[in-house]
Amino acid sequence: MEAAGTLERGLAVLRALATDPRWPVRATDLVRATGLARSTVDRVLGTLAHLGYVRAEGRDVLPAPRLMELGEAYLAGGGLRDTLAPLAGRLADELDESVSLAVRDGDGVRFIVQCTRRRTMSVTFRVGDLLPVDRCAAGLALLDPSAPWAEDDQLIEPGLIAVAMPVRDGEGRAVCAVSVVSHTSRHTVAELRDHCAGALRKTVGEMEATLATGEPSTTEEANATGDASAAGEAGAAGEASAYKEASAVGGAGPAVAGVAGVDRSRGAKQELGMGFLQSLARGLAVLVALGTARGGLTLADCAKVTGLPRATVRRAVQTLERLGYASTDGARFVLLPRVLELGYARLSGLTFGEVVQPHLADLVARVRESASVAVLSGDDVVYVARVQTVSLMSINITVGTRFPAYATSMGRVLLAELPDERLATIVPRRLSPRTVTSAAELRALVRQAAADGYALVDQELEEGVRSIAVPVRDRSGRTVAAVNVATHAGRASNATLLRDVLPALRETAARMEADLAHVHAAIDG
Repeated sequence: MEAAGTLERGLAVLRALATDPRWPVRATDLVRATGLARSTVDRVLGTLAHLGYVRAEGRDVLPAPRLMELGEAYLAGGGLRDTLAPLAGRLADELDESVSLAVRDGDGVRFIVQCTRRRTMSVTFRVGDLLPVDRCAAGLALLDPSAPWAEDDQLIEPGLIAVAMPVRDGEGRAVCAVSVVSHTSRHTVAELRDHCAGALRKTVGEMEATLATGEPSTTEEANATGDASAAGEAGAAGEASAYKEASAVGGAGPAVAGVAGVDRSRGAKQELGMGFLQSLARGLAVLVALGTARGGLTLADCAKVTGLPRATVRRAVQTLERLGYASTDGARFVLLPRVLELGYARLSGLTFGEVVQPHLADLVARVRESASVAVLSGDDVVYVARVQTVSLMSINITVGTRFPAYATSMGRVLLAELPDERLATIVPRRLSPRTVTSAAELRALVRQAAADGYALVDQELEEGVRSIAVPVRDRSGRTVAAVNVATHAGRASNATLLRDVLPALRETAARMEADLAHVHAAIDG
């Protein structure tokens, strides 16, 4: 395969995988969807798995959270989301209605921001979803930006209504549309228009002023709207919401002047040989690199960021342009909204439990003991994911189980985030003969867990149960969950847990954190 052909085939496999209504799928499904030879599909999947974009479970294949960095490259490089999301979030708060931002993508519009109000009847569109341009308010607003507003009176779905206005950049071009979305159980279209017209018009004016000056929204506004404004709410039972972050693949890094990237595909090719499609890895590295600077990159800049030869970058960019994933003004190349079709919407809807579950399964296969993930809820830990090993003696715990945090290894890891005043409100009571019931001793153990980076609890919750836990942190370093391994005291000593289990636990937590950095599942404690 020549380089451009390899990238094109790889993107075809990714597109087929991302758009298949069934997850997981099998290689034979992708062969049928793409028309490619089975050997080609196998090599593409092997390369994508090495890059962390797909995961294999036996014969099944499914996208991995890291795949979101392709769509994130468009969102970050385009700049509209990061610039306008705080204002969209503020509008949603002011109106108590869902607010969306969408951009034109061929014959449709694709969402780049969702600020969703959670109700019995609420919007389920996700960032990256595509709607027909003539069947939604945002599309109609972009079709005729000279109109004062556009209305969607159940065009796309019964009961769903919306009012939208176009947003223009400093040159007067309608670059996106902002929609206020509601349901007929709350408003008629006319009522919704009357309810939101003033605030919507004011917000659009602020958005246009922001785009004209190039000044981003204030930090206070960004903090007030939170991550849900930038990426929409997702998850189950109020336990998780999705948000996104870009990171480099194949050696692509930030577009820092004077700093050259490293082509890491070379080492992978040497390691894996014919099974690794170096040109596919390099092409995807170019795609991600184009999102490292607003307004795109020149070929020379992209070559510097990726560490690739300029001719290689040119072939990759030309392929991306031909497929509708990039465009150029003659000097700089920018990504287009179509990149979001590569799995972004569906991956952004993963719950926290869905993100960590595969890593738990791998951990259990490795240590042959049950493993769990929990979050802090008041003074308790609540289990949000669990994989139980098969054993004659096992601990019967299910997702949703609650235990007092003070007597569990995961609880002590999570309590380590709390100040002394908060710890002082916890009154431990005896649950087993070994339970620590002294407030001072508990506080010392929690602080020791913070210093050590793990907690080991020996039969304090229940006689015969030992467990060891480590924190799972978000990108800011804040502990959002804990992962543990629990065993019967007769099977493993404390020394065995520290020697054999703790390293595996830490590696598992690091993998969870890497995936969460892309899906950005945050826990509502």
